[in-house]
Amino acid sequence: MMTDNTQQQTETTPKTYEAEARKPWAGWDQVVRVVGLVIALVATVVTALFEIILSTLRTGDLATIWRGDPIGSGGGPLIGLSVVLAAVLNYAIAWFVVTTTRRRWALGPPWALWTLLVLAAAGVRTREGDYLLGGENWVALVMILVGSLTYAVYSYRLILQRPPLS
Repeated sequence: MMTDNTQQQTETTPKTYEAEARKPWAGWDQVVRVVGLVIALVATVVTALFEIILSTLRTGDLATIWRGDPIGSGGGPLIGLSVVLAAVLNYAIAWFVVTTTRRRWALGPPWALWTLLVLAAAGVRTREGDYLLGGENWVALVMILVGSLTYAVYSYRLILQRPPLS
């Protein structure tokens, strides 16, 4: 006479007709890293241009922009919105590129690109002879400092972290 335990052991499990899960292609890791770096570089260009444009934003612009006037044409003091955006967006880009590529060196290209774009804007004149980021615009100067320091702080924090055990 069979006991319940031995009967369960002798029964065969029904055969399933599901296909075995395929192993992912080994090259996906490299594709994700390259695409992550490209996305970070595109985001760097977009955010740098956005921050440069908003560096001349004044309190009076909040009313004049709705009439179709350009940014900076309104009166009042400068608004430091581009400084806040430089800190937040550069930190987000740094986090994204390091997270998607899983490489610390990937922080360098967005940092260098952002710095070059902003410094180039500080040395370029418009057709009227004005600088895109003038020396009298305190928001632009602080934005350059804070934006680059954001990347530097993120990089320093990566240096202080221990590398993962492999």
